[in-house]
Amino acid sequence: MSIFVPSFTITNSISRTLSRIDQAKGFLDAATLSESWLNQMRQRALILEAHHTTHIEGTHLTLEQSEKLLSGKKLQNIDPEDERELRNYIRAFDYVEQHVEDNTSITEDMVLEIHRRLVKGVRGGKASPGKYRLTQNYIINSLTGEIVYTPPSPESVPGMTRNLIEWLNSGIDIHPVLISGVAQFQLVHIHPFSDGNGRTSRLLSTVCLYRAGYDFKKLFTISQFYDRDRQAFYRALQNVRESGMDLTDWLEYFTSGLSVQMIEVADRGRIAIRIELISVKHNLSRRQRLLVEFLLEHSTMNVQNAEAICTGVNRRTLQRDLAELIDKGIITKEGSTNQLFYMLDE
Repeated sequence: MSIFVPSFTITNSISRTLSRIDQAKGFLDAATLSESWLNQMRQRALILEAHHTTHIEGTHLTLEQSEKLLSGKKLQNIDPEDERELRNYIRAFDYVEQHVEDNTSITEDMVLEIHRRLVKGVRGGKASPGKYRLTQNYIINSLTGEIVYTPPSPESVPGMTRNLIEWLNSGIDIHPVLISGVAQFQLVHIHPFSDGNGRTSRLLSTVCLYRAGYDFKKLFTISQFYDRDRQAFYRALQNVRESGMDLTDWLEYFTSGLSVQMIEVADRGRIAIRIELISVKHNLSRRQRLLVEFLLEHSTMNVQNAEAICTGVNRRTLQRDLAELIDKGIITKEGSTNQLFYMLDE
């Protein structure tokens, strides 16, 4: 079996997006963010990733249903397989997190264990948790039924997977984000398992980022970007095979997606810092903090928005909160009584 040597070119587009990613990383590394905010946002990111990475693979849960299930609520009329896959992702992520904390190398056993945790107990056990596939599989266009990709033979899978892992541990001088993108593509390309290849590859990609210090305080969710336009995601993967296994287009897509996510995370971090400064300076209540946070994210707000943010609080109380924010010079209001809008007083 020949060694694995990925082929790609670092284009101007890739260089620009890597620069933006590093800028966002630098901000997050240096920013003083409250532990309560970080914990809240990490939990949110984990729920989003669990939802979107399983949704890409065909689960039918809505984001709201995923949030409720992972908060401990019981739901009726949902596919138990969908719920199991969602919870399996959390178990697999916990394993990845522990693996990174222990600072151990990426190993074949680790990849197999990620897969085992992701697919254990789902789809009638057909995915053979933690075991390589023994039969040939195919990637089918769900609309046309056409075979769009035939993965390597099952006999090739163990050797190709080990070659990838050897490359990941070789200490090669490539930007960690690109290593992560190569790892994700190559594992999907090998397609070593009967099912769960996409989820396994995305978690392997996460391992690569975390081990290199690119955990971004565990606030990002790359699968959300993929799930926004799944056709673009699949095209980016297929383009590699159609261009003689040149990964350049895929890495442009991958770094662009991570850049979008990191800019969003950094922006939320800046908002959190502004809220903290405003809150301390003006001694805001918890409700007032929520109202200011909404305005920092959405620019304008009406009283109906305020009621949706502060559920269970009557309108008169909210109007007093808003009046106090106006008196303190934090917000202003415009419009008539029935069409009243609030904005930050810049």
